[in-house]
Order: sequence, then structure tokens, then C-alpha cells
Amino acid sequence: MTSDAATRVGAAAKPRIALATVCAVLFLTFLDTTIVSVTLGSVQSDLHAGVISLQWVVNAYTLVFASLMLTAGSLGDRWGRQRVMVAGMVVFCAGSAVSALAPTVAMLIVGRAVMGVGAAASEPGTLSVIRHIYPDRADRAKALGAWAGVSGLALALGPVIGGLLVGAFDWRAVFWFNLALGAVLFVAAVRFVPDSSDRQPGPLDLAGFVLGSTFLGCVIYAGISGESVGYGATSVVTLFVVGGLALVAFVAVEMRVRNPMLNFRFLRPPMVRSALIVAFAVYFGVFSIFFFTALYLQEVVDYSGMRTAAVFSPMAVAIVAGSVACGFWVARSTAAVPMVVGCVLGGVGILLTRACLGENPSFTLLALALTVAGLGFGIAVVPLTSAVLTGVPAAHSGMAAAATNTMRQVGAVVGVAALGALVNAHLTTDLTGRLNQLAVPVNFQSIIIDAIEKGTVPAGGDASASAAYGPIVDKVIHATYAAFHAGLDTALLVSAVMIFVAAAVTVVATLRASTHGGYDEIPAS
Repeated sequence: MTSDAATRVGAAAKPRIALATVCAVLFLTFLDTTIVSVTLGSVQSDLHAGVISLQWVVNAYTLVFASLMLTAGSLGDRWGRQRVMVAGMVVFCAGSAVSALAPTVAMLIVGRAVMGVGAAASEPGTLSVIRHIYPDRADRAKALGAWAGVSGLALALGPVIGGLLVGAFDWRAVFWFNLALGAVLFVAAVRFVPDSSDRQPGPLDLAGFVLGSTFLGCVIYAGISGESVGYGATSVVTLFVVGGLALVAFVAVEMRVRNPMLNFRFLRPPMVRSALIVAFAVYFGVFSIFFFTALYLQEVVDYSGMRTAAVFSPMAVAIVAGSVACGFWVARSTAAVPMVVGCVLGGVGILLTRACLGENPSFTLLALALTVAGLGFGIAVVPLTSAVLTGVPAAHSGMAAAATNTMRQVGAVVGVAALGALVNAHLTTDLTGRLNQLAVPVNFQSIIIDAIEKGTVPAGGDASASAAYGPIVDKVIHATYAAFHAGLDTALLVSAVMIFVAAAVTVVATLRASTHGGYDEIPAS
């Protein structure tokens, strides 16, 4: 082999090694958005956590993750994308240790929040590094297929790996796993990921960081806390108002500062805007399946962690297959058609999952329905990511990556919060009506609802409870789970509708983009 040929082989190998490393970092940070879903039943029993606390175990990670990614992406563009990524891995590992050792659910939530800080710093770099090591659009699309396949695999394998760890050990094993893998990836990122940065004019946009984080934090916290105290409560209304004012101020600041954290000029192309909408809708739908379906299967149908892992496994395969295949598809075409196809398949899969869930769902039919949804999710992620990265200048790739991932994570957080409100509404209003039909006294109804929220009601009935208190116990349990199913049914329907709406928005954006001359990147200047 000649020296020139050896040089070309080495140059080709380095991007592949860097790609493998950033994909592994992505795998870990995305894995943690769903791996916790199958630990919730165990956490609830061990730490006596209520439904709201369980939601915060999920949301503490994704809320902080979403709130800080825009800032982390901008910092990566300015200070070095690899440096910020490596620093994030250190913080992520620290949060994993806190979570693994947590004696209370409050400390577990704190640990999850610290992990969210680390993930926010690490993840934008995984996309922006790809933008720089693969400047050619076709090569980048294939790399994004691998990136999206890994992200989808992480989301889908979360319940699988979590179920295996919980089944073999306990819920704390999930966080020890995170710590061990995070330490290995820290070393790999330092050694194999190239650092890059672009000089940015003006000072760091601190006002944008504070206002953007305040908006997301207040609105999502209000959405979750409103489930327990009511959406008319003074504290909840105040949070919504503060969040709205922060959003208005954020937009005003970003339109005026020299180096904004989010440059709205880059959102002008219709395909960029529609891709961000699809990112929100798809992950809203993903978490309606991962959080609520997994919880329903464990708490109502009495699935073990292993069985939950098994039913989600085909979905993991479908997400990866759809993402990898779509990478080659996008490399040869525009992003619009695969984005629409992915949304339609994802929405249909959610509706099929909704139809399969019942008191005794068929394992095979449910696995097939989840597979259809997974295939749609996998197909949709590649084109939406490609559309944003192609539409934003390479010098601002950190911002583009952060905007995409922020919309994904906000969709996940809002999905859990909004759909959680629907499910809890059925667990209170609908369940109250059912208990009234059973002539259960009002003073016992509050005890029953409290038992449901704390996970102390037996799954599917309990012979000893029936023997002690009579057959009314089974009727109450069945009424409770019927109310849970009604809430889940509504949540899945809302998720499917949102994804179909995102598909329609993409169709309109495609027509507008073709009218205005296609999908070209906005100049940096």
C-alpha cells in the first residue's frame, strides 16, 4: 500500500472512530430517558413514591436536559465541542452515583437532575461533531442514519436493559450501569473525538440562557404540579404567567443580542421549522408509549421486568432498522417524504398499540403494534435531524444540534406532563364515578385513590385482601384499573393525533419550500 493510500485509509478511519464514540455517548444519554420507565414499579414499592414523584424521577432528567441544551450547544460552538462533551460526561457520572445511592425518592430526583445537566452538555456535541467530520451532505445523511439508529436503539433498549437489570438485581443497578459506561466513554471521548470550535462575535448570551431556562422550567413544572394541586391554584397560575413572560422576554432578547443562543433567522426555512415540530411531536408520542404503556403493563397487567423488556424488544429492532435504512434514503433524496412516512407509520403504530391494550392484551399483537410504531419513529428521526443540520451554517452546528435535541426533549417532558395529567384525571374523576357506582363510601374513596397513587393496590386483585374484606375489593381494584386504562386510551389517542398533525405540517412546508426554491442552507453571514 502506498503512503498516499495509507493516508486516505487513516483519514477515512478517523471519522468512523469518532462517529462510533459520539454515537456511544448519545446512546448513554438517550438510554436514560427511557431506561428508568421499567424501574418505576420497583422504585414506587421501595421508596413509597407517589405517581407525581415517579413522574419527577423521569422529568427531573428530561426537564434539565431540555432546559440547558441550547446553552450547552452554544458553549460548544464557542469553547470547543469535545471539551464541553467531556465535561458533561463527568457531571453525568456524578449524578449516576447520587441516584444509585439515593435513600429517598427526593434524593433520587436530585441525582436525576444532575444527570440531566451532564447529558445537556454532552449530547449537542454528538450531532455537531458529525456536522464537521462529514461536510458532504450524502455522507452526513448516512452518518445521521447511524446516529438516529443509535438514538432510537437507546430509547427502545431502555426498557429492555432496565428490565434485565431490575430483574437480575434491583432498580439501583440501572444507575451503577450508567456510571460504569459513562466512565468508559469519558476516556474514549478524550482520545478519539476531535475538538472544534468557531469564534463567535460578542459576549455569551447569559440573558438568553436565564430566560430560556426559566420559560421551560416554569411551564413544565406548572404542568406537572397542577396535576396534584389543580391548574387553578395560585402557584400554578403564577408559574404559567412567569413562564409566558420569560418566553416573551427571551424572544425579544434573542432578536437584539449580537450572538443569540437561538438565532431565529436560522428558523426561517419552512423545512427547518417543520422538522422541529416533527421532533416535538414524535418524542411526545414516543414517551406516551414508553412511560405510560410500560407502567400500565407492570401495574395493571402484572408484567414482570423481563416480560416488559421482551415486548419492547421488537420495537428496538424496528427503530434501528428504520433509522439505518432511512439514512441511505435521505442521502438520495430530500428529507420531506421520509419525514411524512415516518410520522404516518408512527401514528398508526400508536393507534394499533392503543387497540391492543386491554385487561389481558395479546403479547404477540402488542409486540407487532409496537414494532410498527418503532419503525415510524426510526424513519422520522433521520430526515428531521438532517433538515435542521443542513439548513443551519456549519459554524452554528452546536446551536442547530441543540435546537433539534431541545425540541425532542421538550416533547418528551411535555408528553409525560400533559399525558400524565390526562391519566391522573381519569384516576380521580373517572375513578370517583366508578366508586360511586359501587356504593363505596366517600371517606374510603380517598383512601383508595391514595393507595393507587402510592402503588399499594395489588396488581389484578389479591386473594388475601378479598378474603379479609370481601368481594368488593376485587370490584374496586378492577374499577381502578379500568380508570387507568381509560386515561391511557385517551393519552395514546392524543399522541397519535399530534404526530399526524406534524405530518400535515411537513407536507405544507414541503410545498412552501419548493415554491421558494428548495432546501438550501442559510448563509452564515
